[in-house]
Amino acid sequence: MAVDRRLILHINWQLIGLTLVLFLAGVLNLYSASGFRLEDGMSVAPFYQKQLVWGLMGMVGMIVFMLPNYRHLKTIAWPLFWFTCLLLLAVFFAGKTIYGAKRWLDLGFMNFQPSEMAKICILIIGARILADEREPLGFGRLAYVVGVGLIPAGMVIRQPDLGSGLSILMILGGMILYRGVTGRVFKTMIVAIPALAPLSWFFLHDYQKQRILTFLDPAKDPLGSGYHIIQSQIAIGSGRFWGKGFLEGTQSQLRFLPEKHTDFAIAVFGEEWGFAGTMILLTLFCYFLYQMVTIARDAKDLFGSYLAAGVFFYFFWQILINMGMVLGLMPVVGIPLPFVSYGGSATLVNFCLIGLVLNVSMRRFLFK
Repeated sequence: MAVDRRLILHINWQLIGLTLVLFLAGVLNLYSASGFRLEDGMSVAPFYQKQLVWGLMGMVGMIVFMLPNYRHLKTIAWPLFWFTCLLLLAVFFAGKTIYGAKRWLDLGFMNFQPSEMAKICILIIGARILADEREPLGFGRLAYVVGVGLIPAGMVIRQPDLGSGLSILMILGGMILYRGVTGRVFKTMIVAIPALAPLSWFFLHDYQKQRILTFLDPAKDPLGSGYHIIQSQIAIGSGRFWGKGFLEGTQSQLRFLPEKHTDFAIAVFGEEWGFAGTMILLTLFCYFLYQMVTIARDAKDLFGSYLAAGVFFYFFWQILINMGMVLGLMPVVGIPLPFVSYGGSATLVNFCLIGLVLNVSMRRFLFK
């Protein structure tokens, strides 16, 4: 009983509270994003109801990830990694195609996206490998760690899902920088990455190249590839300081704003709640991320610290890229905003990862 009481006492209730507030704000925003005005009133699609169901399932997943000691994950890291790779491989042969991309496995009662599981997997295997390193990473060990990450990332990019593939690599990259590299490696990376980045152009699909060109000049094709960015900027700008009010956003309610319940959900929020409301939401996200930083800092073993750091980078990159994408500061890559954008697999993974971080926080007193 003593252990149980200490586990409860060490739960980070602030992180749980922030997670629930962000999720409920997302459901409220999704209710508005699901609606569109008709002559005889307003029709509402059931996206917010499905999101509530996924959220309840996610909370169960969060509790499940909190209960067992996270150190046991070290023993299953490699089996989980190869199992995830098999699921990604199965997508090529038995995957379900939606919007021209084969990214889902049809389980009958739901569509499961293995790339979301790959994000959890890269956290665990990355933490396992990095925790075994006692010195800053040199060229050899860095190549090994990156090579492991490239296996699932490469298969995800081939689906094609460039956004999720890059997310896997950026999560691992953040964990590597948190772990530390040698001075020679760091200097080489600063020079090599910008120099080699332009070569990636030749490996992109035509639609991915078009997204980059649209990012540079959205007005070049305002009714085609530039439509998403232009409409999202109009929606956010029209909200001004205080916003138009809940369910009063013209861009979203009159269906000018595309993908308003998924990738561009924050544009709906900005139009209805304005600059003031958006800054409150951003402050909540910053405090949300700060809680993970403190958990990673206070963890009493390297494996737990790297797990928490990996989850931090998972959420950090998604928040940064999604908001930058909607504002026109980054190309459109299809990365959702955590807890705000609609998505079943993503919502489930988000809650499970919060459970993993809480697991690290709860058991920090077990180590000396």
